[in-house]
Amino acid sequence: MKFCDKCESMLIPKKEDNKTVFACNSCGWVSSKKENIVISEKSENIKKALIEVVDKNIDILPKVDQECDKCNHSKAYFWLVQTRAADEAETRFFKCVKCNHTWREY
Repeated sequence: MKFCDKCESMLIPKKEDNKTVFACNSCGWVSSKKENIVISEKSENIKKALIEVVDKNIDILPKVDQECDKCNHSKAYFWLVQTRAADEAETRFFKCVKCNHTWREY
C-alpha cells in the first residue's frame, strides 16, 4: 500500500499513457516514480462450516397453562415484548403448543 506525499491519503493504481501509476483521489497528486506495479487479484475459496438444522420447532420458550382460543388446548408458550412506552406494562405473547396459533394480552 502506498500513500500520497501531500495529503497522506491512500494511492490508487491508475492507467496513464499506457503505463500504470499511483494517483491520489483526494488531491490529484500522481506519483512520478517509475515503478513496476503489479496488480493481482487474490481469491480464496473458503469453505464455511454448514450447520445442520434438525428440528425447526425447538422448544426454548417456557410453557404455561393458557387456553388457546382456536383449538382449546390448555398449554401455550409465552414471551414478553416491550411494545409501548417504557413506563407501561409489556405485552405478553402466547403460542399454542398444539396448533401454533399466536395471540397476545396487554
